[in-house]
Amino acid sequence: MAVSAGTENNSQGGKVKELSGRLRSFYVDVRSEMKKVTAPSFQEVRGTTAVVLITVAIFGAYFWVVDLGLTRAMDWVIVHFSR
Repeated sequence: MAVSAGTENNSQGGKVKELSGRLRSFYVDVRSEMKKVTAPSFQEVRGTTAVVLITVAIFGAYFWVVDLGLTRAMDWVIVHFSR
């Protein structure tokens, strides 16, 4: 029993219609979610910027200390074992 391409559920036309419907649904969902989005206030931006800058400074200082310690340890190992 042969099934014609037009009535088959997995035909190219069915796939295109399914994709078109999924894209339309996705677009509608994105638009409705974007309506819920608000821009941060100046105070929020300034606060989060301060947190980021402080965090970067703390991590920078930490890695500087670790790098300094490892450099001195490696210098000591090289000097100590090169004799």
